[in-house]
Amino acid sequence: MKISRVEVIHARRGITVHAGPIGWLWVRLHTDTGLTGLGESYPHPGSEKAVILDRYAPLLIGRDPLAVERIWQDLFLAVSYSGWAGAEMRALSAIDIALWDLAGKCAGMPVYHLLGGPCREKIPVYNTCYDHIDFLAEPVRLAQSLAGMGIRAMKIWPFDPIARETSGHRITAAQMRQGMEPLRQIREEFGDSMEVAMEFHGYWDLSCAIDIAQALEPLKPMWLEEMLPQDNMAAYRELAASTKLPLCISERLMTHYQYRELLENRAARIVMPDLSWCGGFTPARKIAAMADAAYLPVAPHNCGGPVLHFASAHLAAAVPNLRILETVRRHYLDEYTGLMTRMLMPGEDGTLPLPPGPGLGVELSPALLARPDVTIESYPN
Repeated sequence: MKISRVEVIHARRGITVHAGPIGWLWVRLHTDTGLTGLGESYPHPGSEKAVILDRYAPLLIGRDPLAVERIWQDLFLAVSYSGWAGAEMRALSAIDIALWDLAGKCAGMPVYHLLGGPCREKIPVYNTCYDHIDFLAEPVRLAQSLAGMGIRAMKIWPFDPIARETSGHRITAAQMRQGMEPLRQIREEFGDSMEVAMEFHGYWDLSCAIDIAQALEPLKPMWLEEMLPQDNMAAYRELAASTKLPLCISERLMTHYQYRELLENRAARIVMPDLSWCGGFTPARKIAAMADAAYLPVAPHNCGGPVLHFASAHLAAAVPNLRILETVRRHYLDEYTGLMTRMLMPGEDGTLPLPPGPGLGVELSPALLARPDVTIESYPN
């Protein structure tokens, strides 16, 4: 079996997140046997598409797709001389996910079996609250709505509007109370029966982050996520030493090489790789194993598109040190509709079932490929 064609599918209509509108890019690896592998990356499809078609696709044609580790190393080497922790790595992530999908189809089994088999029968999840109910205006109603679906953990980012006002370099006492208020209301209503993670999107400097972390300690959030920009592990180590609360770091690190420094300095108590950014399954399983060796759990970041959603479920099914998996109900109930041949949603108990196979167990829908806002390009043409 050889790779015969590399296809990229770009849907111009994506979604909106805290940073604004984003798009998805899907890659399909075609083989001379007729099997295909599906992968995904985000949020800048134009950049990732250029890397795939110009840099990676010529190196993939004629290759054995089952030589996944060798291909990853070869593609990484092809771009590493100019720096790789951006579109190059997001593009490589999409290709790697597609290679694992192909390998699962060839073996006739789900990807999680190739990763070592299931470590659990159901996958615990939390909801990231890009939601039709505003967590700033109605945090208790939002939490009640999630609890009604069996979901007992959620993530909010009420300090972000304050950071945008002050550039993350100052926070007043009144602003501190403002940022804490949604969590305070949820705690007042639910006690400790609803876990609440606090997301900060890397907006704060160290001084403010320490003040916020210490102020939040009595409310006991599930974790503090990305309080600082992701490129200074020494600052994160100082932040970790200043608070009793666990730090969750960070989907914006790429490859097991960057996670090595994080794990060595012991700043993180929860490790959060993103399969569509860190390099795909190949480094993600190494990141999880490295975290496991340090007795730390992983909580995969899963806030992209529908293929990432399925891929993240396969990773979450297989790694022994899973803490919890991110999901977004607005995505799986609304924005993924019509994109894929099947959906993967929590059951009544608020957990995800194990994803199907073979491979990832899902394909792009014919209706999506026929949409006027979708463009398809291939190498060779």
